[in-house]
Amino acid sequence: MQELNSIIDQLKDEMVDTLTKWIQIPSVKGDAEDGAPFGKEVKRSLDVALSDAKAMGFDVRNIDNYAGDVRMGVIGEDPLAILAHLDVVPAGDGWKVDPFGAVIDGDHMYGRGTTDDKGPAVAALYAMYALKKAGVKFKREVRLILGCDEESGWEDMAYYTEHCDMPKTGFSPDANYPVINTEKGMLHLDVHADYAQDGLVVKAFNVGERCNVIPGIATAIVAGDAALCEKVNRLASDMHIQVGAVIGEDGDILLTSNGIPGHAAYPESAKNAIGQLLIMLRALGVSGALKTLADCVGMEYDGLGLGIRCSDETSGKLTCNIGIIRYDASNGLYATLDIRYPILANHVALKDTLVAALGDGIKVTVDTQKDPHHVAPNSKLVTSLLEAYHEETGRPSECLATGGGTYARCLEEGVAFGSAFPEDEELAHQAGEYLSIDGLMVNVRIFARAIIKLACE
Repeated sequence: MQELNSIIDQLKDEMVDTLTKWIQIPSVKGDAEDGAPFGKEVKRSLDVALSDAKAMGFDVRNIDNYAGDVRMGVIGEDPLAILAHLDVVPAGDGWKVDPFGAVIDGDHMYGRGTTDDKGPAVAALYAMYALKKAGVKFKREVRLILGCDEESGWEDMAYYTEHCDMPKTGFSPDANYPVINTEKGMLHLDVHADYAQDGLVVKAFNVGERCNVIPGIATAIVAGDAALCEKVNRLASDMHIQVGAVIGEDGDILLTSNGIPGHAAYPESAKNAIGQLLIMLRALGVSGALKTLADCVGMEYDGLGLGIRCSDETSGKLTCNIGIIRYDASNGLYATLDIRYPILANHVALKDTLVAALGDGIKVTVDTQKDPHHVAPNSKLVTSLLEAYHEETGRPSECLATGGGTYARCLEEGVAFGSAFPEDEELAHQAGEYLSIDGLMVNVRIFARAIIKLACE
């Protein structure tokens, strides 16, 4: 390992340059084009990544621009998968630097995708590159799979599985250390309802871009006057929420809710601006479906008002997030609920209970459902990864559960492994996302150890 770590250290500047180039591509999912199923920027990101890997001497494949892979070792022999993704969520509001600038300040590189998930992908690639340079002998294939639709519908992995031999075992560096061997089930629901004909007149309420993002800012336009503005400010103070009101040029009232953005899987570290605004609208006299959402969800994230709060010892508590809302007189209501449920819960029962809580007049349909995922903590995969983490860092190693969903679910035996350390700030999907360059180097060394334990002679 001393010789290998020396090689890794020599690759630091090159690796930072590679990550800089990757971050500067705004690979947010766009409209499908010929040869670009997830938009031209996502395709460009995949092209650049595979080109870089090929220049390192790896065997690379582009799977019709849905995904790509980088292979080494004994090709075709029980591949060890490392699954990462190149697509990112939209930059969103609140950045102090260019979110696609890859700005470096001391040990930090700022940019959308630095931690989720281009940084980990680069770390995995350079771990493989260091092993290649060291001349390590392999007993099986090692395959870095680069997906392009992780933040949306996972069409990339469905296509890859259909057109390639998806490995049976491996890990996804898209979460936290030490090892996440349990991922909660995922239930994304679409909510539809008619526009309310009475109560507070809400002219427009249009917030959110992704179901799995907790919005940090939400705005709505309502009918009112100066007295209503004063009432909003008074109520906000009384309710201890960050909602303000101003009169627009057309005489309508603009309400603005300031929360804390975050990832739907970790709502305890965020504050949903949509939920805050729903509570204010209820206080101002809104009726219909918006009132129902305020009553049943509001700023709760545990499902209590929907009657679905539950937990189990292995995977923890259910979480619920309103990520998108659209509401106006022409189209009525559309909203999304992102629910992460414990492994012992039943998604059909959860939906039925939720529908009953929302009541008549609100239609709920399932957009996406993914079963919970669990790998035995005493498996060779898990124990080897825990050993690699402990040997490199000296830290305690244990298995964890998460509400996040990673590509590990695509494998018969897959877990999430890194790349965030226990003390790292959770910034996935948030403004100001950054990684530690020193931490990136540690990741490379951990991944290299893990590959040696699982795939080398």
